Amino acid sequence: MKKYSQEEKEMWVEDWKRSGSSLWTYAKANGLSPMTLKNWIKRIYGPAEESAPKFVEVNPQMREQIQHAPEILIEKGDIKIHIPNAINRNDLRAVIEGLGWQL
Repeated sequence: MKKYSQEEKEMWVEDWKRSGSSLWTYAKANGLSPMTLKNWIKRIYGPAEESAPKFVEVNPQMREQIQHAPEILIEKGDIKIHIPNAINRNDLRAVIEGLGWQL
C-alpha cells in the first residue's frame, strides 16, 4: 500500500473536486480506495456536514422547466447570473467556485 504525503492527498482531493465525478467513480478510475479518498476529504475540509456538496431539491415540474429553458438564472442578492443550459458541468463548477460559493 502506497503512502501519500499531505501534499499528494490535497492534490488528489482538489483533482476530484474539479473532475465533477462522484467520489466512488473518481477513486476507482484513479486506483484509489473510495474510503481513503473520503477520509482525506474529511481531514482536509472538516466534518462531512461542512464539506458535503450543497444540493437543492428539484421537483419534477421544475426539472421539466429547466430542461426546456435556454438558460439557468441564479440570483443571490443583487447578483443575477445567466448561464446557458448547455453549459459543461466542469465550466459551471468553475463559475460557482469563482464566485466564492461552496459546492
